[in-house]
Amino acid sequence: MTKNKKASFLSRLLMYPGSTGLDVDDPRVTEQRRTIIRQKRLLHAIYQEWYSMQKAQLPKINGKILEIGSGAGFFHEVQDQVISSEVFFCPFVDAVLDGRRLPFPDDRLRAIVMTDVFHHIPDVERFLQEALRTLQPGGRVIMVEPWVSRWSRWVMDHFHSEPMDAEMQTWQFPSSGPLSSSNQALPWIVFQRDRAMYEKRFPALPLILLQPFMPFRYLFSGGVSMRSLAPAKCNSLLRCIEGCFSQNNWAMFSLIVLEKKE
Repeated sequence: MTKNKKASFLSRLLMYPGSTGLDVDDPRVTEQRRTIIRQKRLLHAIYQEWYSMQKAQLPKINGKILEIGSGAGFFHEVQDQVISSEVFFCPFVDAVLDGRRLPFPDDRLRAIVMTDVFHHIPDVERFLQEALRTLQPGGRVIMVEPWVSRWSRWVMDHFHSEPMDAEMQTWQFPSSGPLSSSNQALPWIVFQRDRAMYEKRFPALPLILLQPFMPFRYLFSGGVSMRSLAPAKCNSLLRCIEGCFSQNNWAMFSLIVLEKKE
């Protein structure tokens, strides 16, 4: 059996009930994922952990927090003063907007928070310019994003539909749809491989934290499309096991924080 056939067989075997075969750009998929995140206890606990990490990085200034790509998640339920948004209409968000054209005045936002969104933006340089424009001095961009490691590249190559192209030479890619278009290596490309270029282009929005983490737990949760392979009560044990591994070689995600200079 070929690698693609094995991956396809495993995907069908492990497919989570209710994760239907709709086009991923269909807003109904976001609604399905919203339900799945709330149903799967381990996945829900992982999102809570991500949100706690993001909340801990919020700057001590006043103002609104913009969450981009809020559709399936619940950050606005655990943090006050959040404007939830999505790139297409969803009945449970405050605004429909494109991260490359933010409808806010200059120096207005306290923070911009994103979870698994940056790698879907076809032109992240335009987003970063908009973030720099709309953030207050001292404001932050706070992201949890996929990360490139030896382990994550093997997993993505064998078992994930989204590409992880660490060889992409630009920070842009063609867009065929808001969710179907992506490169999971993009955060690593911009903030690790091309860090010197980033620092040259955005000296007023320096990278202040880059923390790779979580090699295994998201896989055990099954994410938003697969069945969970472990109960939520194993979360603490799995976290301890993860701590025994080098995050540089094994991490599948990273916490990334940028701060606008005052």
